[in-house]
Amino acid sequence: MKFYFAPLEGVTGFTYRNVFADLFGGVDKYYAPFISPCVNDKLKGKEIRDILPENNSGKVNLVPQILTNRADYFIKATKQIMDMGYTKEININIGCPSGTVVAKNKGSGFLRDTDAMGRFFEEIFNWRDSDESGLDISVKTRIGVNDAEEFSEIMEVYNQYPISELTIHPRTRKQMYRDTPDMNAFDYAFKVSRNPLCYNGDIRTVVDYENFAKKYNVEAVMIGRGLIANPQLVNEIKGQEKLTKEMLKQYHDRLYRDFEKIMKADKHLLFKMKEFWNYVSWNFEDENKCAKLVRKCQNLYKYNLAVEEIFGTMELK
Repeated sequence: MKFYFAPLEGVTGFTYRNVFADLFGGVDKYYAPFISPCVNDKLKGKEIRDILPENNSGKVNLVPQILTNRADYFIKATKQIMDMGYTKEININIGCPSGTVVAKNKGSGFLRDTDAMGRFFEEIFNWRDSDESGLDISVKTRIGVNDAEEFSEIMEVYNQYPISELTIHPRTRKQMYRDTPDMNAFDYAFKVSRNPLCYNGDIRTVVDYENFAKKYNVEAVMIGRGLIANPQLVNEIKGQEKLTKEMLKQYHDRLYRDFEKIMKADKHLLFKMKEFWNYVSWNFEDENKCAKLVRKCQNLYKYNLAVEEIFGTMELK
């Protein structure tokens, strides 16, 4: 089984990935938060800063991800990204449930028009094959917009094309991250998919992974929030020691220092570290108290006192 780190916009950027890879590792691929190409001829500045090779550690096997519903935008962005050295794989995001994304019929909003999806894939795979680059094109998808019954028609489209790996998050766009993954939908994909599958959704513990792996023999699993919360999770799955407070403190301190170097103001660093604790607090026995201590901090002085209290007095589950 291979393990992939799912992208989370605003969280898993290059600073985060580099620290994670240095201190924990164990992940086969890191998927970058999406790039959304537009009418401009070239991706510029902030659009590509996250994937610039000089910003990413050699320990990070990074896969760029593109969010678009236009084949011409995909092709021109992919050409530029390949010129940067990413010649193995490009991932297409057809799963993002954000309202602003879906309103433009991108991300999971693209799923409402399977005819347009078919035309999109036809054009990009024709280009890929004529280019003879050998580029793998993978897809990350949800199972529908409003209802899981949409999924069979969506799978018919995917099965017509040589997608290198199809990562399925078995929730609809309407569900966002609520409820539990629809494993009946994943069962269906497991039975009918002509392309290799990767599973994504609610793997937060070793037991979650083991329960999944007993039932499904797939190429890989992609973990997002579970791995952000417990950076040792993949290593635990592989039989290594459980996450300790010492590991977590080292991780926190390194992230703090590295973010501090690039943040323009204390309030930006405080926001970034609060975001970190939104997930990491899950590890503590009193996760609500842990989260509250950080959430109420209004400046870095109070934040550092709260962190000192957490690591000094609270225990992991």
